[in-house]
Parts: sequence; structure tokens; C-alpha cells
Amino acid sequence: MLKLNNVKKYFKKKIPTGRKVKDFFLPKYERVEALKGITFQVKQWEKIAFIGPNGAGKSTTIKAILGILHYDEGEITIFGKNPIKDRTKISRSVASVFWQRSQLLYHLPLKDSFEFFKIIYDIPEDIYQTRVDRFVEKFKMKDFLDTPVRKLSLWQRMKGEIVVALLHGPKAIFLDEPTVGLDFIAKKVLYEILLNIHKEENITIFLTSHDIKDVESLCDRAVVINEGELLFDGKLDKLMQKHGNQKIIKYKKFGEIDWKVIEIENDVKLLEKEIKYIFENYEVEDLKVENVELEKIIERFY
Repeated sequence: MLKLNNVKKYFKKKIPTGRKVKDFFLPKYERVEALKGITFQVKQWEKIAFIGPNGAGKSTTIKAILGILHYDEGEITIFGKNPIKDRTKISRSVASVFWQRSQLLYHLPLKDSFEFFKIIYDIPEDIYQTRVDRFVEKFKMKDFLDTPVRKLSLWQRMKGEIVVALLHGPKAIFLDEPTVGLDFIAKKVLYEILLNIHKEENITIFLTSHDIKDVESLCDRAVVINEGELLFDGKLDKLMQKHGNQKIIKYKKFGEIDWKVIEIENDVKLLEKEIKYIFENYEVEDLKVENVELEKIIERFY
């Protein structure tokens, strides 16, 4: 479905000298390497999380994949096509939802946005109506289809964004921070809907998110990037095994509110020894052993 081979992207960064006139007429620049030879592949129907801190190169990579941004070296193909030369053709096979960039018609009723994209993608009326009816029922949107987009809640708008993205039956959807601002219940509903669509329509999910719950709920593979370099590519459980080989012991003494926390290597004998020591030396009200959180594991890459 998607192949990136040694993709590099450079930007020019202005170097200030402190002399405004000189900086204006004779500016000096340095070359910044935003992507340093990114290579990975995504198969159809995969659910992949593209993870990294701000400035890691995630947005640059996605824009290059979608043909929005030209890259300087390497090769990208998506569904066997070049995203720069065949951007229009590729748009028929992919969808994108970026929380900071809405595709909806702000001042018009939500249903008008659906009609607009029916025309854009030249969707036959019967197919369009079938898909709209299905999504409206699945997302429970009937009560606000006639409401102007500007008056919708964040959750209602997000539903509209996803429906617009999926109307033309894409083979892959790129999601950028889809749950920003949503509460716990709304996130859970969104996860269920996306996973159902993934299963029913054989669609590939490509997610970027800082919310680890998004990653754990929607994806089974992670690609970790930082400073334009690929740091990890593999299954989430492999990531946990390779970089999360510790256990967290939490215990609470009688009469105390706060939990004491100890991180220890995942070794049965060490765990037994530490737990025995805790019970022999303290009056323990409660104790539990947990795995290291995925968020903590990913932070170690940065």
C-alpha cells in the first residue's frame, strides 16, 4: 500500500546576524535536514501509529506521502503511484482528517458538506445515499444534519469530518490527532466506529497522536520517529517487550494516602525479593505489580 525508501527533506533556515539591514538584503541560511532517510512500508489493512514528539518530522512525512510537500531525495509510492505526479489519482484512494484543518463548510448545514464532497468525488447518487445513510445511523447524526457547522460541538464536527473523509470509499485514512478536545466517552465511541470501519471496509489506518490511549486502542504497529530519524518500527507488543522490560511495584502503607512506586527489572526472583522486603519492613495496606506504561516507554526514545 505505502512504501518509503530513504526519504530525505531539507529546509532552509535563516541565520540572524543581529544586523537587520544585512539580514534583509544579504540573508544567510543553513540547511536543516527535516527527514534523514526514512524507510518503512505499510501493508493494506494495517493499523499503524506514527509516533514522535513535536518537531520530530511526522507532519513533514505525512505531507510528503500525500503529495502536499515535495521531498528532496528517496522515493515514495502509495498504491503504486508517485504522490507528487499522481496526487489527483491517489486522492481517490486515501482520506485524511487533520484536527487543525477542517474540510467542512463552516457557515452551511452539515449535510451540505456531504453534498459538496459527493460532487467533488463524483460519487453516484445511489452509492452516495447508501453510504450517507449508513454513516448517519452509525454516528447518530440525524438530529444535527441541518445545523450549521459553526454551531456544532467539537464531537459533532469530528463525526462530520470522518464521514466526509470516508464518503468516497477510500482504501486508507490518515488521522492526525483525531481525539484532541474529546472527552473519554467520545473517544471510546470514535475508537469503536473506526475499528468497525477498518474491519468492514478493509481500510488501512495511519494514525499520528500524542494520546497514548489512541495508539493502544486503534493500532497494533508503531513507527517511532524523532529528529527526522526512524527509531523503531514493529508491533506494539514487541515495543513493550524490547523497551519495557521492567515492572512497577506500587504499595501503600497503612494510614497513608500516597502510593510508593518502585521500578524494577522484570525478573521473577528480583520481584519476589523486593515484595518480600516490602512486607517484612512495612505495614502494607495494599500492593500491586504493573507493566511500564507505553507512554513511558516511548518517552525513552526522546
